[in-house]
Amino acid sequence: MIDEDGFRHGVGIVLVNAKRQVFLAKRIGKDAWQFPQGGMQSSETPEEAMLRELKEEIGLHPEDVKILTSTKRWLRYRLPKRLVRKNSMPLCIGQKQKWYLLRMLNEDSRIDLAATDSPEFDSWAWVSYWYPLTQVISFKRRVYTLAMKEFARVVLSRKFWEME
Repeated sequence: MIDEDGFRHGVGIVLVNAKRQVFLAKRIGKDAWQFPQGGMQSSETPEEAMLRELKEEIGLHPEDVKILTSTKRWLRYRLPKRLVRKNSMPLCIGQKQKWYLLRMLNEDSRIDLAATDSPEFDSWAWVSYWYPLTQVISFKRRVYTLAMKEFARVVLSRKFWEME
């Protein structure tokens, strides 16, 4: 789903464990680390898309997580010109994403990177909260920073321990 400005609608997921670490995954065959994310289908709400992406990309189900919050607004990033597919219509110049903060409720063994026939990741790790900002590809860094700053008030609060 691409809007009139050329931004593909999507969702991003920041999954946090009880140690306040975040889930980071490595793209198959690349040295590129990121949070789970993906595009929305026209019939989906952002939350429905997030739950679908959660299952497709890392094999988790709604009962494995608790939704803590989402970004107040859509966050956008532009693709570098070299990555814009000029022959595709409608033209997509970047992504417009709603981000979700989820708390992992079950064991790490529930994570399954091969949950679909076409996995996107080949490894994953729990990392310190701000670490992903040094690892994500540069054109996504602003969106990651905005989402993580917004979510920090929840993850770093005393109330976080009461959210299980």
